[in-house]
Amino acid sequence: MIGYVSIGLLGLLALSIPVGIVLFLLGFGIDIFFSNFPLTRGLGNMVWSSSNSATLIAIPFFVLLGEILVRSGVATRTYAALDRWVSWLPGGLVHANIATATMFSATSGSSVATAATVATVAMPQAEKLGYDPKLFSGAIAAGGTLGIMIPPSINLIVYGFLTQSSIPQLFLAGLIPGIALAIAFMVVTAIICMIRPDLGGVRRTFPFPQMLRALIDLIPILILFGLIVGSIYGGWATPTEAAAVGVAGAFLIALAFGGVSWDMLLQSLTGTVKITSMIMLIVIGASFLNFTLASAGLGRELTEFMTGLGLTPLKTILVVVVLYIVLGFFIETLSLMVVTIPIIVPLVVAQGYDVIWFGILMIVLIEMALITPPVGLNLYVVQGARKSGSLNEVMLGALPYCLTMLAMAFLLIAFPSIALFLPNFLQ
Repeated sequence: MIGYVSIGLLGLLALSIPVGIVLFLLGFGIDIFFSNFPLTRGLGNMVWSSSNSATLIAIPFFVLLGEILVRSGVATRTYAALDRWVSWLPGGLVHANIATATMFSATSGSSVATAATVATVAMPQAEKLGYDPKLFSGAIAAGGTLGIMIPPSINLIVYGFLTQSSIPQLFLAGLIPGIALAIAFMVVTAIICMIRPDLGGVRRTFPFPQMLRALIDLIPILILFGLIVGSIYGGWATPTEAAAVGVAGAFLIALAFGGVSWDMLLQSLTGTVKITSMIMLIVIGASFLNFTLASAGLGRELTEFMTGLGLTPLKTILVVVVLYIVLGFFIETLSLMVVTIPIIVPLVVAQGYDVIWFGILMIVLIEMALITPPVGLNLYVVQGARKSGSLNEVMLGALPYCLTMLAMAFLLIAFPSIALFLPNFLQ
């Protein structure tokens, strides 16, 4: 059954059928060919129970929060402010790309939205100041991936929902690796530009009073992040309630900067409905597929298969890493999560690994999938914002950052405390 399900999944995706529909079709196929019971009779209950969750209400709130910040012009102000603080480093404005992506990752919860925001703001500067298009665009694509690691993260919410694990603990676990990845991206950029100064463009410095004035545009974003995360860990709000508070905070920031209009609100709400509908179709389809897989005995079959290989826990994790890297070339990130979680997570937990730690390792591997061809979404988002050149340039520029993520994955395996320190410390 494992082989048939794998071939069916890849074959349906190759036909360009929407992922949510693919998940339902696989569930129907498993019911017809591998189950002795009429599993489709439970479809209505599965659709209702998988969508009737207060936890999932956080998703449209966080999407709306990011939409408001993007469409109100706050992104432009943030980028300009960070330009004044980090453009003196080797690589110049490339560091502003990564820093801006990091700050928006801490509010939007979406990698694609983060990459699109920074790319739209930054690309005109690259052309004007003569930066190497490969490194400049690759840094934006890589920086955007931090949106699913640094809390609040929509992908971590979905992971917590599907594995019934603590979302606040997942948010805490993602904080140190997320910030460490952002710093690592900047270090890699600086090293590349010290070796090849022509790739980094002009290093610029600004008067200190001007740098201080720029902080006015950064403080609201930092306050918003503190409001969301602080309300969760202060025990004042659940993640869903904190998301609602974040939307109110984002609206007030946009209002203070004069970015609120009826057109902006309409575009933000329309974008939120589209993105949330796509996510929920995938989540509901995955829940039905998980139900059919479990009922047909795939979990037991896979466990027996892995046990028969006689792998140690470390070798099992390394096999999982390779599996995610390979699948990341072909399957969109959220889809990759929801399809593999019910199969892989029980197997990993049975080997003695922590479910929170594995969630962060999975996110790092999925971040790589966002910038690896042929379906790396961030690559296409950045290329769309460039409006010139080839996609190959973005791919080449993202390669050093992809290797940095791989190094982080191995560090997490060698030192699990990187992810577990904060959850254990604040437990």
